[in-house]
Amino acid sequence: MGRRPEPEIRQRLLDACTDHALDHGLPDRLDPLVRATGTSARMLIYHFGTRDALLSAVLERARQRQLATFGDLLRVRPDRPYTDTLAEAWAFMTGPEGRPYLRMFGLWRDGAVQRHRPGFRRAATTDWLGPLEEGLRGIGRPELATLVLAVIRGLLMDLDATADHERADAAFAHFLGTLEHD
Repeated sequence: MGRRPEPEIRQRLLDACTDHALDHGLPDRLDPLVRATGTSARMLIYHFGTRDALLSAVLERARQRQLATFGDLLRVRPDRPYTDTLAEAWAFMTGPEGRPYLRMFGLWRDGAVQRHRPGFRRAATTDWLGPLEEGLRGIGRPELATLVLAVIRGLLMDLDATADHERADAAFAHFLGTLEHD
């Protein structure tokens, strides 16, 4: 009879692989993840079954972290205008702490990566509509959630293509100003 998988070891390995993938991108081979975890390829396969299953688990864990972090940034704070909350969320998302998520999930535009998480692109869009609607309800404009999300996504794509933070930041600040005066 073989050893039984130990969930705590699997979680530790998954966290180390996710940290590595957020810092360096999703690897094409197992070797970088082996080095990041300090274990062997055999142990990674033992705990995850296949390389693709490991990569899917890494992406799922990174997505859970992103949802928790960005979701907290977008939550309503009764003592402040929601446009201030959006400005802070934008600064975090486009700053050093948020960029790893944007870099990793920007890859989902590529079809080859879709096999690890079918339906991701749709979920990655609709996941944010609820928190945005709730926040925008505070300024009496929940129907603008799709517009706000489209502006954020468009500016993130622009930022990815040009790396012009100053221009993207100014555009987002201008957009927020239109929400305040609408």
